[in-house]
Amino acid sequence: MFQNRAEALALALPAAVFATLVFLLPVAILLSEGFRAGGGWTLSAYAGFFSETLNRTVFLRSFRLGLEVTAVSAVIGYAAAFAIVNLPPNGKGRMIGLVTLPLMISPVARTYAWIVILGRTGIVNQAITGLGLSAEPLRLLFTETAVFIGLLQLFLPLMILSLISALENMPKDAIPAARVLGANWFQVFWKVILPLTREGLVVGGTLVFTGSLTAYITPAVLGGSKVLMLETLLYQQVSVANDFVSASVIAFILIVMSFAANILLKRLATARNRR
Repeated sequence: MFQNRAEALALALPAAVFATLVFLLPVAILLSEGFRAGGGWTLSAYAGFFSETLNRTVFLRSFRLGLEVTAVSAVIGYAAAFAIVNLPPNGKGRMIGLVTLPLMISPVARTYAWIVILGRTGIVNQAITGLGLSAEPLRLLFTETAVFIGLLQLFLPLMILSLISALENMPKDAIPAARVLGANWFQVFWKVILPLTREGLVVGGTLVFTGSLTAYITPAVLGGSKVLMLETLLYQQVSVANDFVSASVIAFILIVMSFAANILLKRLATARNRR
């Protein structure tokens, strides 16, 4: 397409300069704050961060909820994607539209809708008290369960769409051939569907896990100060404590966890494919 490499580089240069000045440079400056102390470079800020019980609890909670949301999204996503792929063309288009629809709605609106559902006077508590299952409304908001449900609802469409794309690219005769050879449905999934759709699972898993780690609105609204996540803790360090060193440490941890999740999922998929 290009006569020489210089032409391609010239076209990419404006975008590269813009991304460097607007994104990469500010992020690098912010992250460097966590490694500087007393005019030198040190890891004392990270040691201090993990030495506090609250920070360790928030870190482990964020990591655990990210894994739980990703795992449940994968299970539901495979079932939903497999059902959608096997629909007639018209039905498939409608279902994909329904899956995509929540992504067109603001996460703020989608999160605040859960207050109506899970609040003390919400639909769930009205049903519980109406059926006589509890004399008083249950505390459903500001719990890990509420944060989990909100994150799952927020990022599940990304997993489903990723798996739909992977399943549609899978050979059409792979599943019938496995069934003819005597494989049950668990064997079909484990030995045929999972290896052939591993790229979709890697993409969906990365999007869901990193999204769950970096989401702010949903944990802030549904978890509040009782269920702190890394993002809400980062916001508190910047806006309340004015502690940019701790904010830098949290930001670096989030970036490392996001990259590590992607690399780990790719390695697991590659190892599974080799076996």
